[in-house]
Amino acid sequence: MLTRRNFVAAAGATLGLAACGNGVGGSGAAQLDARVDATRDYLFSNYPGTQDLRNKAFGVLYMPLVTEAGFGIGGSFGRGSLRINDVTVDYYSATRASFGLQIGAQQYAHVLFFMTEQALADFRSSDGWAAGAEVRYALNDQAATAGVDTTTELAPVVAYVFGQSGLIAGATLSGQKYTRIIP
Repeated sequence: MLTRRNFVAAAGATLGLAACGNGVGGSGAAQLDARVDATRDYLFSNYPGTQDLRNKAFGVLYMPLVTEAGFGIGGSFGRGSLRINDVTVDYYSATRASFGLQIGAQQYAHVLFFMTEQALADFRSSDGWAAGAEVRYALNDQAATAGVDTTTELAPVVAYVFGQSGLIAGATLSGQKYTRIIP
């Protein structure tokens, strides 16, 4: 049974862990841009299929490090930048809260490819954009290729998650929200 004390302790621990390694209070934009550059280079050199997505995308949101933890109640946090023609135009944070049967912690990187002008415009004009049904996930189904097919190429937004470390297990209800920030 989840008591109020356990809830507060789990929420506090989750937020504390989520802030680790994400540059919060760091040297700002320059450090975040360096992380994004390294993430971009790693992605394209290890998963060549993602270069096709980038070439077709109107914009790409790089989230170099997202930290997630949960014990019944969980959350995640990361920061990154939106690039258009490989130039940073905005910085964003990604936060997620979850509730359910879960335990563990992990870190990963992810990238959102905005495949239509409208999807990019909707993302940039919103106060906080929640990843929903319009997002398709390209899966790493072979060692060096992204699982890109007709379904993902025609989707307004394609997400690619990679570089996972750690383990989190369980079944949860969650939602991811992206918010424009000033680093």
